[in-house]
Amino acid sequence: MNGSRTIAITGATGFTGQALAERLAADGHRVQALARPGSALPEDAGIVRIEGELGDPEALDRLVAGADTVFHVAAMYREEGSYEKFLAVNYEATRALVEASRRAGVRRFVYCSTIGVHGSVDNGPADESAAFSPRDFYQETKLLAEQYCREEMERGGLEIAIIRPCSIYGPGDTRMLKMFRMVRSGLFFFVGDGGANFHPVYIDDLVDAFVLCMDSPDAVGEVFIIGGPRYLPLTDYVGAAARALDRKPPRLHLPYEPLYQVARVVEAVCTPLGLQPPLHRRRVKFFKHNRAFSTAKARKMLGYEPKVDLDEGFRRTVAWYRETGLLPPR
Repeated sequence: MNGSRTIAITGATGFTGQALAERLAADGHRVQALARPGSALPEDAGIVRIEGELGDPEALDRLVAGADTVFHVAAMYREEGSYEKFLAVNYEATRALVEASRRAGVRRFVYCSTIGVHGSVDNGPADESAAFSPRDFYQETKLLAEQYCREEMERGGLEIAIIRPCSIYGPGDTRMLKMFRMVRSGLFFFVGDGGANFHPVYIDDLVDAFVLCMDSPDAVGEVFIIGGPRYLPLTDYVGAAARALDRKPPRLHLPYEPLYQVARVVEAVCTPLGLQPPLHRRRVKFFKHNRAFSTAKARKMLGYEPKVDLDEGFRRTVAWYRETGLLPPR
């Protein structure tokens, strides 16, 4: 399907959603983007602000009015909060948006899930049929929303596709900034041997996959894992960051179990006092969980082909950090 269309999107004030909204607008589409009061949207003539909250049915109706396709990217990610809050944002809002899309006669609904629904992969690379093993409120509620979307696929009438992105990075993202700063300053250390696999995906490659899901007839009723050209051990991943920074790769390794117990104590002390723990068990477990995934299904059915390798992606990311002052020039 060619030509300019009206596309609705949630999450356009965040990293992934903004990149997708800008791409769709650049392709000539009218992009209707849901935005909370006071939040910033990209300044683009093709992006129309629809002010409101995910939990507001009237705002969702305005968002999807006249839309051919809906991209649901917004989510509650790593913020602190109760299970009920995660459920409201990640699950209940998805249900409401699907129903609003049905009422509006939307053709296709593309849901952004996460590879986190699989948890740690024991025998990778894992594909879309791998067992589910969510490990926190975010992953649990994203899985619930994904399962709801899969049920809705059976109803017909609304074409639904689901994307499970690997770890997203690129200019505009600050989630990995702490790692880059620590590598640059020589303070980064591994927990354990650093041999667990990690699968990054550059933001432009992920956006390509979203766009492919918008029109491919093979996307309907399917789930796709979207990753970069390859997965690699954490030691190699961090080594690529060091190369982008022109620094020596980190060599320090600390034992996993003692550090995990320290993190447990730190959380127990800080959390009741309303303090942000300087060390989280979640961050320690990051070094142990294996994340090796196959993108064969997306390559075969969508024609997806990731173009940006890790060295080039990190080079662009570091350049953006420096341009924005998040990292010193050298």
